[in-house]
This record gives sequence, structure tokens and C-alpha cells, in this order.
Amino acid sequence: MVKKYIRIVAGQYRRTRIEVPDAPGLRPTPDRVRETLFNWLSHLWDNDFAQKQVLDLFAGSGALGFEAASRGVAHVLMVESNPTALRELRSLRDRLKASHVRIHSGDARTVLARGAAARFDLILLDPPFGQAWFPDLLNQAGELLTDEGLIYAENDCQINAPDGYVALRYGRAGGVHYHLFHRTVT
Repeated sequence: MVKKYIRIVAGQYRRTRIEVPDAPGLRPTPDRVRETLFNWLSHLWDNDFAQKQVLDLFAGSGALGFEAASRGVAHVLMVESNPTALRELRSLRDRLKASHVRIHSGDARTVLARGAAARFDLILLDPPFGQAWFPDLLNQAGELLTDEGLIYAENDCQINAPDGYVALRYGRAGGVHYHLFHRTVT
């Protein structure tokens, strides 16, 4: 079996190789898309990642969460249910000595349904494509945002901003449509 790797684009862990586990439905976010996302965030956050709290649901390879950690966010919580992916995530976290990264074994939808005591500045949603429950997931995730919080979402088609959200940015790379949403506070 040929191992696949991607690399962290920038920050403290720049050029670190991430092994991509062989798991059904796992599609690591391409380098170009991650770079675009973090350029958007740098602009919106005035390059200040230091106090940001990030929730990476469906962490998979960890590409998005470790990229955030590399850029200097205060804390990243990754949620993943696949045992192989979990092993790789924990191994990479330990190798990087990334104490600000916590990894939770479990189903992302269950985590959202239970809620969390913490609120997040950024929620990363990159679930398997083609899921009918995706719009509900987006709305549930909004309940865990800070007032200025953002949701990054990937899908196999363009997503219209749900009620209560505004789309700040949109991009497409091949079959991946990526979006940055802000929840409107009432």
C-alpha cells in the first residue's frame, strides 16, 4: 500500500508531513484551499490568531486543525470517530508536542447535539460529502460559536447561507466547494 502525505502550509509546523490514513470518505483539504482559508482568516482577524479557539469536527487527517495550531491559535479541539485516523492524529500531536491540541474520540454529530461549555471562534466542518444531515449540522454548529465566530464548511456543491448566517467568502477547487460563514447575532 502506498502511503499518502500532505504538508502543513505555514506557521510553526510549516512543511510538517501529515500521513493521510486510508479511511473511507477521507479527503484531506488540499494545500491551496487551506492556504486560501487562512489568508481569509488572517485578513478578518488582522493576523491575530493568539486567542482563538478552534473546533475541528470530522478532523480526518487533521490538515485543517493542525494548520490552525501551526498558525498560533490558543486551542484546537479535534473530533474524529475513525480509529485509524485517531491514532494518526494523536501520533502527530505528540510528535509536534502540540499541547494546545486536544483530540476527542467520538461522532461529531453527537458532540454537537450535546453542546459544549466552550465557545469557538472558528468551527471547521469538512464532513463526508453527500450527507443529508449537513444543513442541520451547520445550524447546530452555530450554537457553539462566539458572537464573532466563523464556520468554515466544505461540500461537494455550493451551499446557500442558511437562515441566520451570512456567507463571507466562497471558493472552489475541483470538486470541493468551500465557504466561510458568519452567524448573524440577533
